[in-house]
Amino acid sequence: MRTIRRLIYVEVLYAVAFVSVGFLALFFFFDFVDELGNLGRGMQPYRLTQALIYVALRMPSHLYELLPIAVLIGTIFVMARLAQSSEYTILRTSGLGPWRALRALFGLGLAFTILTFATGDYLAPLSDRTAQLLKSRLGGGLSIGTTGAWLKERQRYLSYNVNVFRLTPEGQMEKVRIFEADSRGFLVSITQAGQASFGEGAWTLRDVERTEFNTNEGASRVERLKLPTMRWPSEITQEMVSVALLKPERMSTIALFQYIRHLEANSQTSQRYEIEFWRKVFYPLSCMVMVVLALPFAYLHFRSGGITSYVFGGVLIGISFFLLNNVFGYIGNLQNWVPWVAAGAPGIIYTFFSLAAFSWLVLRR
Repeated sequence: MRTIRRLIYVEVLYAVAFVSVGFLALFFFFDFVDELGNLGRGMQPYRLTQALIYVALRMPSHLYELLPIAVLIGTIFVMARLAQSSEYTILRTSGLGPWRALRALFGLGLAFTILTFATGDYLAPLSDRTAQLLKSRLGGGLSIGTTGAWLKERQRYLSYNVNVFRLTPEGQMEKVRIFEADSRGFLVSITQAGQASFGEGAWTLRDVERTEFNTNEGASRVERLKLPTMRWPSEITQEMVSVALLKPERMSTIALFQYIRHLEANSQTSQRYEIEFWRKVFYPLSCMVMVVLALPFAYLHFRSGGITSYVFGGVLIGISFFLLNNVFGYIGNLQNWVPWVAAGAPGIIYTFFSLAAFSWLVLRR
């Protein structure tokens, strides 16, 4: 049995590696073509070598997204080829029953699950941060859209809505706006700063323009102040601002969990981040679903050249899983579904189909 497992494992590993390299080469080409329009732009000229480095740093994220699809296509190809050459028939006569084959593929799927989790939780976030740092050094800072990042903090009697337009490569904030409200929700002050830096339990604001709204004793009064520096006590750290400026899919599981807790502590909606957190949990497990889905292909009878159509079918199944995973995430966020349901539904659906295919093609036929 050990020899049979080694044969299947080596064949599947080679096939998955070949499919992954092919997909990554395709995405590398697309990303590189997309970056060509940025050459020569930015505060420092964006050169060809820097574009190549940036595109290369984006590859771990693509690998994380593509691994379950590559596992499905590679395993289908190996199982179908073994069936076409009658090698799998020989393996069956040697004692490789359906449950033993399923158990062997489960072990392989578990290894791919661990690889996918490690890639998505450690390698991809690190490479993405490095790529964003490279881009920010050339473009002047890290920002999203035209408004930047919004954060919220509640203190004892006051609440603050904070807007940070950009985070520089040196860790400085630019174009900071702080909206202060009292316990009734009335606006108390607006503070604008050209730059700000992080400190121990406080921010240091520079080039400050502060507008205060006073309504004491029934009289309304607006006061405007200009200050060179100002200290603003806050527990919002540099990591929280960086997280707010990154897309949720580029964050690690731990970073997502910590940011969700911060949002909940400040009564902010965390639906989008919760869905992405559960996707991080469930997505690596889809590798085990894919190997189960590929096993019935070993029990089919192929004509000469018929293997290509089944491999193409595997490609379509993999793409449909990727699309369904994204669609459920968007719909779950819009319809306010339970986060783990929105994130886990595609995997549950494909698990049902894979077990149904295994039961019909392997056990009953």
